[in-house]
Amino acid sequence: MSLAPEIRAYLEAGAAAGLPQVWEAPIEVIRRNRQSQSVFSGAIEKVTEVVNRYIPGPTADLPIRIYRPTTDAKAPAIIYLHGGGWVLNFLDIYDASLSRLANQTGATIISVHYQKAPEHPFPIPFDDCYATLLWAIENADALQIDKNRIGVAGDSAGGNLASAVALKARDNGIKLAFQLLVYPCNDRNFDTASYKEHATGLGLTTQAMQWFWDQYLQGDAHDKNPYAIPQRATDFSALAPAIFITAQYDPLSSDSEKYAEALRKAGVTVAFREYAGMIHGFYSSMGVTPTAKEAIDFAAAEIRKLI
Repeated sequence: MSLAPEIRAYLEAGAAAGLPQVWEAPIEVIRRNRQSQSVFSGAIEKVTEVVNRYIPGPTADLPIRIYRPTTDAKAPAIIYLHGGGWVLNFLDIYDASLSRLANQTGATIISVHYQKAPEHPFPIPFDDCYATLLWAIENADALQIDKNRIGVAGDSAGGNLASAVALKARDNGIKLAFQLLVYPCNDRNFDTASYKEHATGLGLTTQAMQWFWDQYLQGDAHDKNPYAIPQRATDFSALAPAIFITAQYDPLSSDSEKYAEALRKAGVTVAFREYAGMIHGFYSSMGVTPTAKEAIDFAAAEIRKLI
């Protein structure tokens, strides 16, 4: 399928805006340019309660946003880790997609604003995310969630972080209900089919992903660490069931295919859906394409089977 018409129009408008690529301007400028991204997120659904607070992290207090769709005292929960190349983005961009996901699953969602690279490179963002999972488990009663029905989720760099958190949870004997991985960047290999075929002109570029990885890992010392690069794990067995959402025109689509295959070979249950005509970032862009809502609802349906 060719690019969806609304996606083509979105890309053309973005090109006309003439904003710099991520490597072409200071970090503060690139981050400031992301402030308008919320306009593409879509309508924010009403949930029972939204709470903003801080929790203690390993090196700093972490802002979190809690979406409660129910008054159930033992609701399932989702730890959500947002995308942005470990460098960009903020919680507001995800209000629309997460409020819908909360309502569709009945799960309380805890979204964390982890610290960002390059000021805070690996392992700091990862440690923040894993600490958020531990905090949720330890405070399950106060949060009115069931500590035995917690899953992790994330998109793009957040999908990388969710994959890594799932690996560490397994390694430490924590049983997660699921992992929702939305076009995760799980390998630092830029020779894949999708990195070559969708390198430019489709929003996220291969060069941008190389830059993002450089900001996050700052060298090659962590290239064999599965908590940094989940595809480098030597054991994928006993991981939480995985739900993958990918886009046809995404430089990262091969990453999802390879990681899903590794999980399947290890006996992990995998649900996988690619959305035709879509690009990287579509999942949290209900204001751009109706396919975003379709993907969120697919994810929610798969999550309900597991919680």
